[in-house]
Amino acid sequence: MEIRSVQPIRDAELPLTEESVSITWRMRIRMDDHPGTLARIAIRMADLECNILGLTVLPVPGGVLDEVVIRPAAGLTKEQLVRAIQGEGCECSAITDADIRELVDASAATLVAASRAVEDPSRYAEVLREVLAADLVTVVPLAEANPGRTEGGHRAAFGVDGESALVARRRWAPFVQLELTRAEALLGLLDTVRADVSGPAVATCTDGASIVLRPGQPGDADAVFALHQRCSAETLFQRYRTGMRTVPRRWLHRLLVPPRGLSLLAVCGREVIGLGQLIPGTGAIAEISLLVDDAWQRKGVGTALLARLAVLAAARGHRQLMAVSLPGRDGIFRTARRAGLVPDQPEEEGLLRITIPAALTPRHLTGA
Repeated sequence: MEIRSVQPIRDAELPLTEESVSITWRMRIRMDDHPGTLARIAIRMADLECNILGLTVLPVPGGVLDEVVIRPAAGLTKEQLVRAIQGEGCECSAITDADIRELVDASAATLVAASRAVEDPSRYAEVLREVLAADLVTVVPLAEANPGRTEGGHRAAFGVDGESALVARRRWAPFVQLELTRAEALLGLLDTVRADVSGPAVATCTDGASIVLRPGQPGDADAVFALHQRCSAETLFQRYRTGMRTVPRRWLHRLLVPPRGLSLLAVCGREVIGLGQLIPGTGAIAEISLLVDDAWQRKGVGTALLARLAVLAAARGHRQLMAVSLPGRDGIFRTARRAGLVPDQPEEEGLLRITIPAALTPRHLTGA
């Protein structure tokens, strides 16, 4: 099992001759991977009346690194323990105080930490600190995440989104590959969970009606055609900016399965009452469009569609949305505000840029 300590590490900077006042120590012992080596270390600790509370074996190049948690005998100093280990031909690479309350199963602790991060992505840094038993984890610009820097102790950097990085710092011992691999796997899992937003979602309209938001499929062509037939000429003009009474059937497949993009339907019962599209643009920008049945307008359908499109866009790495509205019409602007997004003032010819808040983007991080 492993120890997780969030207490500031001090002993790595203190002389080993200082009398210990801690009742629990954590140490890392580098040894050759030969039968009997660990047994000799355990016997030597027993001779010094140390009680072994936990053990983790960390493979490293040229041998193993054993992390041992002990309760030392009264009066035993760190220097005496280190010399005893050296007497068995091993190297004590680090020793520090530990917290007995954190003697928990490593797998269970990691899963619990992951659950907290899934529920609240702002805790990514806190969770990573626990999993790595780091002193501190901060978010920095990617250009500043140099793992070779030595100030503040040992460092490990994890890229986040192409622009930011998580930097873990630990004074008492270097990070080993097994720990780094575990942290990468955890962050990858959390990214996968955050990105898995393609399934249906339920939303409630302002009048209390429940609707389902789900991806459009080619089999929805008839229902989407019926949606266009129910829409007024003004609604269709605002969406397509051309005079038309209904949509040509040859357009339906492209509306439901846009190239490189996706469609999102708002469904009540068997009727499609709203249609949204997300089409990748240049860089981190994606273009969106909305169409809502006249009978369902001003009930929150458009807001629900736009909010869901923003989540889907963020999962694909987009940071900004772009929409086009008729000059003098601010409906999409107000809808974006209600959806919790950040729209700029419309540009010339009705072009509207909408920023997706950081809370919706994968690995939304807060320094711990």
